[in-house]
Amino acid sequence: MADLTFSQPVRRNLAAPILIAVVVLAVAAALILTFTPHSTAKVTVQKTTVYASHIVLKSDSLVIGRDTAQDDIYVLVTLDIANNLRLPLFLKDFTATLTPTNPDGSEAETLTSSAVEKPDVPNLYTSFPTLQTMAAEAAPLLLRETQIDPGKSVSGTVILHFPATQATWDKRKSATVSIDLYHQQPLTIEIPKP
Repeated sequence: MADLTFSQPVRRNLAAPILIAVVVLAVAAALILTFTPHSTAKVTVQKTTVYASHIVLKSDSLVIGRDTAQDDIYVLVTLDIANNLRLPLFLKDFTATLTPTNPDGSEAETLTSSAVEKPDVPNLYTSFPTLQTMAAEAAPLLLRETQIDPGKSVSGTVILHFPATQATWDKRKSATVSIDLYHQQPLTIEIPKP
């Protein structure tokens, strides 16, 4: 018969494995923070040009009896979009918001606009030849469905239309451009005042 012993085996110290696990997790977290971009893309406004149109519509109607005028501004915004991700970005749409200021200094009703689409550009240039000249001096048009490869950037101009006057644009409270992307959050940037 064997002798009975009630002794316990020596317990192992778990401090070393826990310390190694903490160090490995800290290194992994540092690598993730270092190599993961903190933003989808960097957007900058390179240049802004404004074309103001004033159209007088002659009316032969006896009911109206007056000439009516229409004021519009076309804002050409040249953007530079740099892709910070390791995946391509696809541009979906460009929208803009103009917040004018009333004469008393209060905030007026916000105006929104979507960028002129490619099929509409020839008609717009035919109607406003000066706008075509201004667009030729800017970067090429930035079109929807444009792909920006990882680590690359693209520059281009979007044309925005607002039913407002040049004075409304000059005295605005703010104006922003929002770039909608497929599979990512939209990017918004303020159009700086001159």
